[in-house]
Parts: sequence; C-alpha cells; structure tokens
Amino acid sequence: MTLEGKAKEENRRLQEASMRLEQENDDLAHELVTSKIALRNDLDQAEDKADVLNKELLLTKQRLVETEEEKRKQEEETAQLKEVFRKQLEKAEYEIKKTTAIIAEYKQICSQLSTRLEKQQAASKEELEVVKGKMMACKHCSDIFSKEGALKLAATSREDQGIETDDEKDSLKKQLREMELELAQTKLQLVEAKCKIQELEHQRGALMNEIQAAKNSWFSKTLNSIKTATGTQPLQPAPVTQPPKEST
Repeated sequence: MTLEGKAKEENRRLQEASMRLEQENDDLAHELVTSKIALRNDLDQAEDKADVLNKELLLTKQRLVETEEEKRKQEEETAQLKEVFRKQLEKAEYEIKKTTAIIAEYKQICSQLSTRLEKQQAASKEELEVVKGKMMACKHCSDIFSKEGALKLAATSREDQGIETDDEKDSLKKQLREMELELAQTKLQLVEAKCKIQELEHQRGALMNEIQAAKNSWFSKTLNSIKTATGTQPLQPAPVTQPPKEST
C-alpha cells in the first residue's frame, strides 16, 4: 500500500473517531442537561417540602404553646376547684359532726325524758295510791272511790259535808290535775324531741348526699378536663349513692 493510501485510511479512522467522540460529547451534554433539570426539579421539590415542613413546625410550636397555656389554666382551675370542694367538704363534715352531736344529745334527752316520765308515772301512781288511801280512810271522802279504788261519780251534797272536807278534796283534785298536766308536758317534750331527732337525721342524710354529689362532680370535672386535653370523650358522672339512715 502506498503512502497516500495509508494517509487516507488514517484520515478516515480519525474522522470516524472524531464523529464518535462528537456523538459521545453530544450524549454527555444531553445527559448533563437532563441531570441538571432533574436536580433542579428535585431541589425545587425539596425546597417546597422544606417550606411545608417549616409551616407545620411553626403551627406545631404554636399549638404546643396554646396547649401548655390551656394546661396551665386547667391546672389553676383544678387547684381552685380542689380548694373550693375541700372547703365545702370540710364545712359539710363539720355540719355532719355537729348534727350527729345534736342527734346524740337529743337521744340522750329523750332517754332522760323517758326515764323521767317513768319515774313520774311511778311517783304519781304512788302518790295517787297514798291519796286514795287517805281518802278511803276519811269517812267524808270515802264515797269518792269504790272498793276497787276507782273514782265513782256519786252525787254528794255540800250541805252534808264540812268546809275542811271540801278544801281537802279540792286540794287532792288539784294535785291530781297538776300531776296529769306534768305528765302531759313530759310526754309532749318527748314527742318534740323525737321529731327533732328525725328532722336532724334527715338533714344529715341530705348533707351526705350533697357531699357525695360534690365528690362525684369534682371527680367528673377533673377527668373531663384531662379527657378534653387528650382529645377523648368526657366521662359521665357517677350516680349519687344514698347514705344509710340510722334508726331513731
């Protein structure tokens, strides 16, 4: 092969290599442009996502501040409610103790009145027996009582009896009336004391109901505040239980 032919062959290879390199260069340039566009899109998306996350972070911080403020207010309200209910509970317990003491005092009074009534009845019976004995022994007064000791309505003439006998009978009748009046008053005091005891026990039962209702209300409000802060449903209040009533 001549020198000219070799030069042409070499030139042709060089041209082919140059065309191949140009094609590779074009491909690389296209790939570079495509990569730049893809990177730019990814960067824009990342920036958009970062903006969204920053907004969400700001909202979360704001909600956190609001939640902490709400929590602080609820804690203050809970502390105030606790103090109020504590005072109410102490007052109610004091009233119950006071009422219980009054009931015990009235029961003691009733017991004393019952004992007094029994003693008065026994003393009255003894005095009545003594009066009957005296009147049965008196010849002028013996016609007032029968042999069995019961009063009999026998019509006697004042003209046949002396002034002393009339005075003695009037005095005995007056004593009987006074004893009957004293017994009636004692019975009335006993009944009034029993009524007062029933009224006080009713008031104590009402106070127990109020205490239980206050406890349930405070417990319900506290749990409702906690449930509301956590986003759950509020708790329904528990039913009020009736305290047992003491027998009079």
